[in-house]
Amino acid sequence: MSRTQIFPAVLMMLDIGAAVMCAVSGDWKKTVYWTAAAVLSYTVTF
Repeated sequence: MSRTQIFPAVLMMLDIGAAVMCAVSGDWKKTVYWTAAAVLSYTVTF
């Protein structure tokens, strides 16, 4: 992982964390949103 990929990796971890918290609370629309945000960040970065 290069230095330019550190921030997007942290952002993806935060997105996944938000998706997990939304899933635990039962908010499936936000779970899908945050999961899609993480996937998009991964696609663009790597």
